[in-house]
Amino acid sequence: MNVAAPGHVAEDRYASYQRLRFDRPHPKVLRITMDNGRMNTADAVMHAELARIWADVAADPSVNAAIITGAGTMFSAGGDFGMIQEIMASFETRARVWKEARAIVYNMVDCPKPVVSAMRGVAVGAGLVCGLLADVSIATPQCRLVDGHTRLGVAAGDHAAIIWPLLCGMAKAKYYLLTCEPLLGSEAERIGLISLVTEDADLDARAVAVAGNLADGAQTAIRWTKIALNNWLRQAGPIFDASLGMEFLGFTSPDVQEGLASHLEKRTPNFPKDSVL
Repeated sequence: MNVAAPGHVAEDRYASYQRLRFDRPHPKVLRITMDNGRMNTADAVMHAELARIWADVAADPSVNAAIITGAGTMFSAGGDFGMIQEIMASFETRARVWKEARAIVYNMVDCPKPVVSAMRGVAVGAGLVCGLLADVSIATPQCRLVDGHTRLGVAAGDHAAIIWPLLCGMAKAKYYLLTCEPLLGSEAERIGLISLVTEDADLDARAVAVAGNLADGAQTAIRWTKIALNNWLRQAGPIFDASLGMEFLGFTSPDVQEGLASHLEKRTPNFPKDSVL
């Protein structure tokens, strides 16, 4: 789909995307909708596209702000189990997906243009990465946010270590990341994990209003402010790199074999009681 601004002739940098849809709710706002027909789970194609979209947004002179949301009633239901099985089975796949996971985070951090997330239904996995790393995060009161890494049997590496303690404090971050307990949008807003909460009927309009306001503002001032603030995240880069490395090392462990099997069989996991640590 060509999303260039009216009258602006440019190569359609978004034409090759398969899992992300694009529209313009405002002349200078690009809305990115995750859409794969399977609760917007991050399969191999979507994961790769989430890794590169932020560089395309940064390079697009017709975009001043972006919105990331999910099609239908879901933001994103997390990682695709088929991709997880491939990660477990293949070093080449692990290396590729590790590189993409790192790029999703750092490309969002380095994109100078503000990003607004609009979350409803559930927000898990790579979708949650984009939802929480957005500069302004908005969710419905009943949206369920879950970081399910330890329930799967791997370390919480996608994005959690770089931003959760900064947003909601170490005590809350440890509780939710170690236990994988879901939290509703209303509670996420109360503890500072997200920026705003709004009713489902108003979510899309609120996201467009916030993004439009940012798109119409003083662009140099807004972008330089984001760049400066994101140095807090850049300082935590080594923490994130360590967590991501431990996550992908965990994909070779007995824990993840049991964690994935329990998900597929819809039962409580019975993880090995001993650890090498």
